Amino acid sequence: MGARQSRASSKDKGPKRILFTGRRQKFSPWDDALLPGRDPRSLLKRGMHHVSFSLVTRGMTDIPDFLWGLSEVQKLNLSHNQLRVLPPEVGKLTRIVVLNLCGNRLKSLPRELSLLQGLRVLFVNMNCLTEVPAELSLCRKLEVLSLSHNCLSQLPACFADLSRLRKLNLSNNLFAHIPMCVFSLKELIFLHVGSNRLENIAESIQHLTSLQIFIAEANNIHSFPRSLCLVTSLELLNLNNNDIQTLPSELHLLCRLVRIAWNPMDKGLHISHNPLSKPLPELVEVGLEMLFGYLKDKKHT
Repeated sequence: MGARQSRASSKDKGPKRILFTGRRQKFSPWDDALLPGRDPRSLLKRGMHHVSFSLVTRGMTDIPDFLWGLSEVQKLNLSHNQLRVLPPEVGKLTRIVVLNLCGNRLKSLPRELSLLQGLRVLFVNMNCLTEVPAELSLCRKLEVLSLSHNCLSQLPACFADLSRLRKLNLSNNLFAHIPMCVFSLKELIFLHVGSNRLENIAESIQHLTSLQIFIAEANNIHSFPRSLCLVTSLELLNLNNNDIQTLPSELHLLCRLVRIAWNPMDKGLHISHNPLSKPLPELVEVGLEMLFGYLKDKKHT
């Protein structure tokens, strides 16, 4: 009876004090950083604006329990490990602003992410996700979301509520179309849907009136929609490696596209490796001004 009471009282103390009692093999992936008897809070990095904690490339398959007691953490980096599960206890870290889970083996995310009401940046790229919990839409301060290199084919409709989202990366997934909820994200300035299974771009793309960078390369898109020409804020438009044969006469409305771009990082229009009908390939080689002129003249003939 006394032993049971002793164990119960030790549990009640929670994770405030971590004692290492010689069984170091339990913590082998990270015991080079956590010395016996050392308070994990000593590993926190306190910057001018944020308190951060990092366990990157440690080969971890599980997250150490002490982490859930570090309530002051604002930037948490667990990238490039072997994590298969993100425990619901992550919801205890309510001060998190930036969460990096890139390069693990996660197949799902816990609903408790919705408790991270201050979350602004979430990286879950390069995992094994097949779905994303609808509860993530409750993180209304989210500004940057990277879901690239997963196995996603849809997003919850309620993601339309992420009204502050500015950058969204859905590249290298299994999307057959851009999720409709995306077209409600009026603050988006960056959208990457490259290397999916897209065959078209919905007319609703015109609602993204703040979009500056749109990347849809390496899909199977058959046409360049006229509605895309109404997104006049675009500075980089990448439609390389698709199945586009013609270009709309309204292309000149994209006046912030300053050149035909060939370097992936350059602003401008990326339209290479498409089966463009003649004389479009030759005009693309000459430059954007010549291309605009031809398309406008063609419209009036």
